[in-house]
Amino acid sequence: MTAKAHGNRNPENADVVGMWVTADGHIGQELLPDGRYDEARGNRRSAYTGRYTVTGNHLDYVDDTGFTATGDLRDGVLHHEHLVLYREAGPA
Repeated sequence: MTAKAHGNRNPENADVVGMWVTADGHIGQELLPDGRYDEARGNRRSAYTGRYTVTGNHLDYVDDTGFTATGDLRDGVLHHEHLVLYREAGPA
């Protein structure tokens, strides 16, 4: 793992900071500017928390329990293991 998500201002790294949700809204993953993430599943807030790094369009995750996962940003869609997440629109 290399560059921090937002801390490294390398223009080659995708900007992934913000809230990402599945199409049905059941899973939400907030990618924070400090390289941390907080994932909610249904009514279970903070179901998974940990840190992530971004290299280009690739994300590496390390859960606080030590579990690892990966993701890739393709055409504005975050493919995180078996999940497909979409950037949640902010206030208009």
